[in-house]
Amino acid sequence: MAPRFDPIRFLQSEDGGITALSLQMFLGAVVLGGLAVDVGNGVANKTHLQVAADAAAHAAILTREWHSEDDAKQAAIDMAKENMSTTVYGNILTSSDIQFGTWNAATETFTPSSGSRDAVQVSTKRYAANNNGVATYMLGLIGLNRWDVASASVFETYYPSCFREGFVAQDRVDMQSNSYYKAGFCIHSQTHVEVSSNNTFEPGVVVSMPDARDVVLPSSGFTSNTGLQPALRDGSYNTKIINRIDSIIAGINTPNHADYGVMTSTSPYYRSYITSATPVNVKTQGKTALDQNDFKSGRIHVLDCKNDNTHKQLGSGFTLKNMVIITDCRLQIGAGAVLEDAVIITTNTDSKSIYSSADIQIGKDDHRGFGGDVQIVTKGGMEFASKVSIFGSQLLAAGDISLTANANGIEGASIVAGGKLDVTSNGTFGFCNGNGMNNNYEAAYFRLVR
Repeated sequence: MAPRFDPIRFLQSEDGGITALSLQMFLGAVVLGGLAVDVGNGVANKTHLQVAADAAAHAAILTREWHSEDDAKQAAIDMAKENMSTTVYGNILTSSDIQFGTWNAATETFTPSSGSRDAVQVSTKRYAANNNGVATYMLGLIGLNRWDVASASVFETYYPSCFREGFVAQDRVDMQSNSYYKAGFCIHSQTHVEVSSNNTFEPGVVVSMPDARDVVLPSSGFTSNTGLQPALRDGSYNTKIINRIDSIIAGINTPNHADYGVMTSTSPYYRSYITSATPVNVKTQGKTALDQNDFKSGRIHVLDCKNDNTHKQLGSGFTLKNMVIITDCRLQIGAGAVLEDAVIITTNTDSKSIYSSADIQIGKDDHRGFGGDVQIVTKGGMEFASKVSIFGSQLLAAGDISLTANANGIEGASIVAGGKLDVTSNGTFGFCNGNGMNNNYEAAYFRLVR
C-alpha cells in the first residue's frame, strides 16, 4: 500500500536544498562573470583608445611645426586609423575631436586657441551614438547594449633650455679652469662632460648628460668646482637642430620659401633686416682678403670658392651689419671684427671652416636688448681664438667647436656642436633668459603632458 502524502512533512523537508542554492550561486557567478567581462572589455578598449590618442596627438603636433592645422589634423586621423582600423572599430577620431591651443603646466589645463603650434588635445571615442560603441554581454540583459568609451591625450611643444641658451654637444663638452657660470646657464653633452679645476657654478646652473655619473673631474673632484655637484642632471636630447642646417640653407637660397624663407614673415628663419631677394655675388677668386665695400646692408651675399681652395678673410676691423653671407669657402674673421644683425653660413666641411683671430665681437653688446643678434652656421667645425665676445647670438656647427672666451664676454649664447665642444679658461658665462635671442635657429621638441 502506497504511503499517504503528508503536506506538512513535505513543506518541512529540506531534501534538494543544496541543489537550489547551487543553482542560485551559479546564476550569481554567471552574472558577476558577465559583468567582469563587460567591464574588462571596456577597460581594454579604453586602453586601445588611449594608445591611439597618444599616437595621433604626437603626429598632430609633429606635423604642425611646419604645416597647417588641417594638415596636422589629417595626420592625426591617419595615425588613429593605423592604430584602430575603421573596419573593426569604426571612426574613432574626427577633425572636431582635435584642438590646438596652449598648455598651462601650473594648472594642468589645456586652452584651445586657433592657429597655435604650442599644444594639441586629441580625443578618441567609441560612442553608441556614432555606431561604434563597445559591445556588452550581460549588461545587454538590462538594456545597455553598448558602452560609451573615450580617451584623451595632450602633447605640448617645448624648446630645451640648453639649446636656447647654453652649451650643447653631441660628443663630449670639455670645460677648462677658472670660469664662472651664472644661474640659468646650461651645459649638456650626449656622452659626458669634462671639467677642470677652479670653476664656479651658481645655483640654477644645469650640467647634464645621459648619466651624470660619467662626469670627468680633476683630481680635486668637486672640491675645486664650487656648485658643480648640485648642478649635475641626467638628461638625453637628440641634437635635432644640427639636422636642420639644410633647411636653414634652403631658406637663404630661396628667400621666399614658404616654410624656411629668410624673407617669409611667417617663417621661423625670417630676418626683417633682409630687404631684397636678389643676391649680391661677391667676387672672391684669387684673393684672400675681402673688401668691406662689396657688402651691402639688407642683402644676401654669395661667396663662391668652387675653384679656389684658399680661405677668405673678413679683415681686421671688418664690420658686418644687417646682412647674410652664404658660401662654400673657409672663412676667417679678422681681429677686431664686429658682427651685428647678421647670418653667416658655410657649407664647407673643413674642421676649421670658420675660424677667427682675437678680439672679435659676435652680436650687439646692448645688455640683452632686442636685435643685434648673429647666427653663424657651418657644416664643418669652428675655432675661435682668444677674447671672443658673444652677445645674444648662436654658433651652430655640424662638427667640433672650440672657443676661448673673453672675460665677461659671453652674455646670452647658444653654442651647439654636432661633434665636440671645447671651452677654454677664464671666462664668465652669463644668462639672458632668452632676451634678445629670438632669431636663434631652433628645433621643436614634443612631450606628452596628459
